[in-house]
Amino acid sequence: MIPLDVATLGETMISLRTGTPLRLGGTMTMTMAGAESNVAIGLARLGHTVRWGGRVGADEVGAFILRTLRAESVTVDTVVVDPTRPTGLMLAERRVADISRVSYYRAGSAGSALAPADAAACLADTPRALHLTGITPALSRSAAEAVVTAVDLARHGGTLVSIDVNYRSRLWTPQEARPVLSALVRRAHIVIASEDELALVVDDPDEAAAFGELAASGVSQLVIKRGARGATVWHEEGCHHATAIPVAVLDTIGAGDAFTAGYLSGVLDGLPPDVALRRGTVTAAFAVAGVGDWEGLPTRGDLSLLDAEAGATVR
Repeated sequence: MIPLDVATLGETMISLRTGTPLRLGGTMTMTMAGAESNVAIGLARLGHTVRWGGRVGADEVGAFILRTLRAESVTVDTVVVDPTRPTGLMLAERRVADISRVSYYRAGSAGSALAPADAAACLADTPRALHLTGITPALSRSAAEAVVTAVDLARHGGTLVSIDVNYRSRLWTPQEARPVLSALVRRAHIVIASEDELALVVDDPDEAAAFGELAASGVSQLVIKRGARGATVWHEEGCHHATAIPVAVLDTIGAGDAFTAGYLSGVLDGLPPDVALRRGTVTAAFAVAGVGDWEGLPTRGDLSLLDAEAGATVR
């Protein structure tokens, strides 16, 4: 059996996208989206073995999600097909320039019924790394318990734990999220957050102080996503910053997940934090240069393409 590099679990939804305001109607395209499955696809394209665990409805769109993940070489052998709940739905509309707005229809979905047994199945084969996000514990009590179970199993098995805070204001308030996310990140080895999410998980959002606070709980790397201004990693040997790679931006949805996939790939490859950070900015650049949550993610062979001169043809 091929060793498992990464396990991740959460909710994946059907995503319907339109380039016009939803209220005006028009043509929509169907794909799938979910922070954890986006990362799973990103890692699989970079050559890592990945399992995504979760639940989908016993419907045609649930079958589409599983078919797509299998096509992207993501293992879905522990996914539960729920006969009583539908697959969740996400609507994305382009409002102005490269700014999109997202609406969720996930209450009562199959994904929201994620439970500790699903986490145990996903982690039955001990992976090198477990990646989770702060989205999943906001879905339901059983989903929050699944996250705790996954972390318990990973830490017991000596697995590296990565947590992306990924706060979603449409799922819960800061007051509801803070105690849950604060406890969760303190059980991780790698914590990934945007600048405005730090205040949710630490007492002092100053980055140096935040890393010191988290390091006291065992966190070895704190990665700060800064969007168009790049990213920073704090670790025991210091702090490194990587600027974003300039590309024409078509769509920013999924860029953070693309960055996470690149960074974790670097960690799995044994790269120093600053070099892993650079890989994250490369994968994020590919993501924003195309339309879709995961469609533009690069393969390992694509990583060097952004080193070519603008307008060049690689033959």
